[in-house]
Amino acid sequence: MSQVLMLTVLVMFQIGDGSHVNKRFILVGDKVDPNNENNVTNSTPVQTNLSTCVSSQNSSSSYLDRAKCVLDSYPLIDGHNDLSELFRTYANNSVYGTDLYSDLRLTWDPIEAQTDIPKLKAGKLGAQFWSSWVTCGSQYKDVIRMTMDQLDVIKNIIRKYPEVFKYVSTSQGILESFNEGKIGSMIGLEGGHSIDSSLGVLRMYYELGVRYMTLTHSCNTPWADNWHVDEPGYNGTILGGLTPFGKKVVQEMNRLGMIVDLAHVSKKTMIDAIKVSVAPVIFSHSSAFRLCGHHRNVPDDVLYLTKANNGVVMVNFYDKFVVCPPNNKPTAELTDVADHIEYIRDIIGVDHVGIGADYDGIPSVTHGLEDVSKYPDLFAELIRRGWSDLDLQKLAGRNVVRVFRKVEEYTVIAINRFETVYHP
Repeated sequence: MSQVLMLTVLVMFQIGDGSHVNKRFILVGDKVDPNNENNVTNSTPVQTNLSTCVSSQNSSSSYLDRAKCVLDSYPLIDGHNDLSELFRTYANNSVYGTDLYSDLRLTWDPIEAQTDIPKLKAGKLGAQFWSSWVTCGSQYKDVIRMTMDQLDVIKNIIRKYPEVFKYVSTSQGILESFNEGKIGSMIGLEGGHSIDSSLGVLRMYYELGVRYMTLTHSCNTPWADNWHVDEPGYNGTILGGLTPFGKKVVQEMNRLGMIVDLAHVSKKTMIDAIKVSVAPVIFSHSSAFRLCGHHRNVPDDVLYLTKANNGVVMVNFYDKFVVCPPNNKPTAELTDVADHIEYIRDIIGVDHVGIGADYDGIPSVTHGLEDVSKYPDLFAELIRRGWSDLDLQKLAGRNVVRVFRKVEEYTVIAINRFETVYHP
């Protein structure tokens, strides 16, 4: 029998009377191997393909203890955070004039300021797609300049705190930064209006580090419909999904190795993009339409298409996308987010669900998931419901890393084809 490296992790917890108690966990397999496609350490048998966290003693917090251990074993990758938007709103884009180690609820906004470094560490975030978003009102005007400003903010945040963040532009980079104890920091472009209908601008954004683009925000581009089109009573322009140019945008994203993100788009745009894309797609911050009938969420038939595409739906924590008709609860709870995750899992499988909280971009929150420190509580709830460690790792990040790798693999194929055709 092969030997398995058993790493004992000593964790200190504070209990009710203010004293501390130490708990020991056994972490089977120590670190993620970025050069191993299945992320299995050399000392871990391939058939386990997982780091297993086992509590050595019973406690009332055993679910949370195990959740934290799981998140120490594989990077939790969140699909969407709007921190750069709050820097524009509250700090005039001044990164060096703001202290991310401070509680920004005290200086920015008591509800919308949901991200700071102490909370990120408490939440055990492993990697983040930081959103570059600018208002739809900038379309046809200064959208490119404003987008560049947001890209600059994101890169300045990473540059200012090198002990916390590491700039990442590849799937392997996520795993490498996690092994270094840093939050892998990628860039997502929220809204196709930012390219100003130019494939050249799209290519330049890729060169600047953008690794996914949401095809629309909450407004149409000249080449794609947004989710408002599906609302009853909508009386604006309807393009019918993707135009021929919109399909070229998706194809160019495939060629570049940029992930296609379908949060915010209309149902017809979702379907068109999935049919056109030869690489897996994501919904970076959307939930299940069947549980909350908001058109920002994903209908069942599109869930099935996403599975066939090998894509991932990353569940949103915004209370208005979590609880709404046909669910008429007065408030959204952490358990409701868990319901969305399990619904998607039950419909299309655990390989196609992830986390896209939308922190710092939501004006109200789900109870129990108020800020970025709360991820372990959600994973603890899923453990209470019987989730395995492997499935928790898939939800946390394995699924997104798989999508990222497949997108990168297609890029290599496309480049090789280009060289064959044009450089015999």
